[in-house]
Amino acid sequence: MGNSKNLKEKSIETFFSSVSIITLLVMIGIFVFLFITGIKAFSEVTFGDFFLKNIWNPNSYGKPQWGILSFFVGTLFVVIGSMAIAIPLGLASAIYISEIATPKAREIIKPVIEMIAAIPSVVLGLIGLLFLSPLIAKIFGLSSGLNALTASIIVGIMALPTIISICEDVITSLPKDFREASLALGATKWQTIRMTLMPAAMSGIMAAIMLGIGRAVGETMAVLMVAGNSIAMPHSFFDPVRPMTANIAIEIKEVVKGSTHYNSLFAIGLVLFIITFLVNLISDIIIENHTRKYRW
Repeated sequence: MGNSKNLKEKSIETFFSSVSIITLLVMIGIFVFLFITGIKAFSEVTFGDFFLKNIWNPNSYGKPQWGILSFFVGTLFVVIGSMAIAIPLGLASAIYISEIATPKAREIIKPVIEMIAAIPSVVLGLIGLLFLSPLIAKIFGLSSGLNALTASIIVGIMALPTIISICEDVITSLPKDFREASLALGATKWQTIRMTLMPAAMSGIMAAIMLGIGRAVGETMAVLMVAGNSIAMPHSFFDPVRPMTANIAIEIKEVVKGSTHYNSLFAIGLVLFIITFLVNLISDIIIENHTRKYRW
């Protein structure tokens, strides 16, 4: 009996170890493929021109130009704008659901939020294109509502379910002793949330925010539909932008395999991969430091 139990546990351990190793190998394979393909672009383009110039003109009859700075800034606009919307709304919603809402209200709100995550990005992009974009143009007196602000709102909505669900789960899972001890010391409900629950849940909140940032960086279809897709350098949220993901989606179908244009698009993909990796790395460092502080 004991040997059978040990064999079963060993099999489960081997299964999960194998899945982890396969996942790691797949990620390494993706990185290697992007690196091998993308690095070829720099035999024709200098690093300085690629990262610091804002002119992208593959079809120039003179000398093609491959600067991605405007794409990077466009991506930054969308990420910052979407997180400015999603983080406060997501955190406030998570606090309301976990600490304030009645059980009946919680049963209604949670499925609705989860349903937002199930909406295809192309549908949200269509809503942004047909309804939100004209509204933004009318409110701010713009000739077109296809800009970084519209893209930020759509991507912020897409990131909300992730941030809300994770933050709510983290706050709900905190021991009741935290709440009872704080209230016993005379703290109000809001003081308990702000000074006790939020610091204790910070590692989970940071993880939720980082996942939201990763969603914003990697979103393609919605921003392709509502961001305006201008290759010019944006100077405000009212300017049309073309994030890096949208540029890859727009141009990859038109390029010749093995050309400088093809390799440059994969170089952009490599940049996106590295950005996502750095976001996750910073998240892990913050979470580990916070966990260590509370451990001691």
